[in-house]
Amino acid sequence: MNRKTLVLPALIGLLAPALAACGGSGSGDGDDPIAAGTTDRFTASKEVPAPFDPAYSYDAGSWNVLRQTLQTLMALPRGGGEPEPEAAQKCGFTDTGNERYACTLRKDLKFADGKPLTAADVKFSIERVRDMKIASPSGSAQLVSNVGTIEVQGERGIVFHLKTADATFPYKLATPTAGIVSSEHYKKNKLRDGFALDGSGPYTVEQEVKNNTLVKAVFTKNPHYKGSFTPQNKKVELRTYSSTTAMGKALDNGDIDLMTRTMSPEQIKQLDVNPGKNVDLVDMPGLEIRYLAFNTDAATVKDKAVRQAMAQVIDRGALVGNVYGSTADPLYSLVPTTITGHSNAFFNRYSEPSRKKAKDLLAAAGIDTPVKLTLHYTTDHYGPATKKEFEVLRQQLNASGLFDVEIKGEIWDTFRAAAQKGKYDVYGMGWFPDFPDADNFLAPFLAEDNFLGSPYRNRTINNELIPASRREADRLSAAKSISRIQDIVAEDVPVLPLWQGKQYIAARDDITGVEWALNSSSNLQLWELARGVGD
Repeated sequence: MNRKTLVLPALIGLLAPALAACGGSGSGDGDDPIAAGTTDRFTASKEVPAPFDPAYSYDAGSWNVLRQTLQTLMALPRGGGEPEPEAAQKCGFTDTGNERYACTLRKDLKFADGKPLTAADVKFSIERVRDMKIASPSGSAQLVSNVGTIEVQGERGIVFHLKTADATFPYKLATPTAGIVSSEHYKKNKLRDGFALDGSGPYTVEQEVKNNTLVKAVFTKNPHYKGSFTPQNKKVELRTYSSTTAMGKALDNGDIDLMTRTMSPEQIKQLDVNPGKNVDLVDMPGLEIRYLAFNTDAATVKDKAVRQAMAQVIDRGALVGNVYGSTADPLYSLVPTTITGHSNAFFNRYSEPSRKKAKDLLAAAGIDTPVKLTLHYTTDHYGPATKKEFEVLRQQLNASGLFDVEIKGEIWDTFRAAAQKGKYDVYGMGWFPDFPDADNFLAPFLAEDNFLGSPYRNRTINNELIPASRREADRLSAAKSISRIQDIVAEDVPVLPLWQGKQYIAARDDITGVEWALNSSSNLQLWELARGVGD
């Protein structure tokens, strides 16, 4: 086994590398399907009625399915950077205030069923997601909530009139939330229940479902696709596994050709230290973050002194070292270290962990100790190390004598629904960005329509700083506003950042294109994969 470390130029501030392909030369779009494994679980239920409807879906696993099948006006380029036209032939702001955004579609676009795709379909799709009658409680609609009116100009022209300036709007049009769908398959005011999915992207998809759970998604090259991507294969199968162990065995046995979300730290270490036969481990910088979220209306954590004391006690370095090793780094802001505008706001405010400082914070606020809390986490969404992570957090907080913490795990569907309804005072979440910009690590957590359903509001952030940052097309110029937001978050602690992770793919050495198979937002790009010749 060989280990290959890649650096994506999309991660601003990092140097672009010379990339070495995984395996030998590609054999193009051969007939032999490429099989990919994932531990993401997709279940259609009362809690999750429409896992693949772009008006509902808002998690990395579901987006990995949508990105292959739905086309968007814009897309992140192969190695990252600013969005480029995809379904569009060209797009751009037509005013100096970043409030009027116009696109022209490519000629002769078609949906996978052969029917024409026009500007009217784009308008229907964006308005459908924005429509609050069906908007998902997960918060995906916030990505297009700033769209005011949409003007159709003939078959191919479309103009978005934004409510307020937003230089990040092209990034939002590159997300599956802005995926283009047909009114023949999707109702304006009703979610498309179950796993059905139709679009105009690089692939069509067929699903194998058992007991309302997706077992396998088979992606077949769409003959009607016209866009910026060039599929290197005819068919890819995405197979779901109940555990990282089962997925690893499938790779060892040759049942799958590669595996990605989510490998365990132990699995990654094993692949790195003890080389396996004909398998490459590829690691690259990632933008995944983990954090604690607070229901700031809950009695136990309503006083920010409690949240501040937790920030003062938790030792991120020890947490990462004990649980994740070299696969993650401590994080002292919601904004990852590799994103323009990042500041170590939490370290600047709290410095090293200190029981004395935490005790003083609680005493000054008149908070009796120990503070009793339950930390909730999901057992089946972020990998098997999550339980150990929360055991370490419990140990750190309880060892201070200032807290009396219990932990409780729930399956994702139950966990996510309960968190959104405010049933948890404190709970752990992860974030894979919609796009690689600081705005997407701040606004989704802090805006009034935030995806957490958090009651926390800060007028300075929402009325002044977020709008000011979005007016700046040059993201370096937005850094002052972005830095101020991070300072306020460190003061109020509506969320508590913990760590930033790397991203990994393990693949058999005859699979090429692996270095491009994850974009800067950790989304799969299955069209990049091909079967070549092993080492």
